[in-house]
Amino acid sequence: MSRPVRPDRSRPARSRRDRHGRGLRGRLVPDEVPLARSRAEQFDDLVLDVVEDLERRWERELAGVEFAVEDVPWVDHTDPDEVVLDPDVLDDGTVPLARVLPPHREDGREVPARIVVYRRPLEIRAHDRDDLADLVRDVVVDQVAVLLGRDPEEIDPTG
Repeated sequence: MSRPVRPDRSRPARSRRDRHGRGLRGRLVPDEVPLARSRAEQFDDLVLDVVEDLERRWERELAGVEFAVEDVPWVDHTDPDEVVLDPDVLDDGTVPLARVLPPHREDGREVPARIVVYRRPLEIRAHDRDDLADLVRDVVVDQVAVLLGRDPEEIDPTG
């Protein structure tokens, strides 16, 4: 199941009891500190930063496009010997990194275009956080270029 990338970066407060039932456990670090965010939340922030930057430049063209993050690509395990990737999948060898789903009609309603970024394959390829940020930017720019039918250098001239 994919989770949409949301601009709301606030975290819901969680209260849990400690394992001995003596009371609520507090957070180890304040919510304002980057350490308080999970790896998945930090990855969502990287994707959101790129999307916000691209939407400033391509506001009209990206209006209505949904961006989402999934941990890993879904694979049909009915035939594990044959992995066939759709042509809309950006892959590294045979491991999908992201996917563009063009707009289409489903059950009589219009479904907007969607770009899905796969977190775990990208994290595995990155050496550090800066490398991951660069890789996320490259992948999102490539997918936006595919969706808009343009060259990646035209989408992001700084990349």
